[in-house]
Amino acid sequence: MKILVPIKRVVDYNVKVRVKADQSGVELANVKMSVNPFDEIAVEEAVRLKEAGKASEIVVVTIGPEKAQEQIRTAMAIGADRGILVKTDAPIDLGGVEPLAVAKTLKALVEKEKPDLVIMGKQSIDDDSNQTGQMLSALLGWSQGTFASKVEIDGDAVKVTREVDGGLETLSLKAPAIITTDLRLNEPRFAKLPDIMKAKKKELEVVEPAALGVDYTPRLSIVKVVEPPKRVGGGKVSSVDELVDKLKNEAKVI
Repeated sequence: MKILVPIKRVVDYNVKVRVKADQSGVELANVKMSVNPFDEIAVEEAVRLKEAGKASEIVVVTIGPEKAQEQIRTAMAIGADRGILVKTDAPIDLGGVEPLAVAKTLKALVEKEKPDLVIMGKQSIDDDSNQTGQMLSALLGWSQGTFASKVEIDGDAVKVTREVDGGLETLSLKAPAIITTDLRLNEPRFAKLPDIMKAKKKELEVVEPAALGVDYTPRLSIVKVVEPPKRVGGGKVSSVDELVDKLKNEAKVI
């Protein structure tokens, strides 16, 4: 089994995001960038499947600038065999490469690489769209298992346990298939220094979007980006009647 794992370069989750002064987007200058946390889970799951003898090759792919090679090398240090960078200078934050364009890019790469399974994070922590996996499934006509909390390979079938409002739902997918990962699927490992050094020698291919027949011209435009309003402290009421009055006349929730 060959597994393709798309990852995204995002602002590190430990960094406090700052809005640009002109409100055109998020400040990225001199900001630490990392692999999207949900994508780290996808890489870890692919590596575990390979370690269990269920997969033979793991190919990781990302879309972004030249510096995004760093995130590919990180995935290689965890255990991916090779990487593909779709190089573009389009911004990666809000208003950048949109989910549909990403899905079209991945479709072209899937047709080229012919993987049996695509494992990807359910969403990125910058735009939180949660669309790419579903769009890729529709474009390819492949089955999908979203929000996976457990993945099992059973012969030609892929069993995916997913969290739903009523509990847990188990799907049996026929490969090839798309899987999007949730937080409780696994806990990604830390890359060891020897693996980090080995990752520097692994194959990394750089391609242009035009070579894949994909146009990254955005279909949406960002009017402005603003920080959420600061939370204010609550207040105390002396009686139930006063509470009801505030809920009715001030909060207007009843």
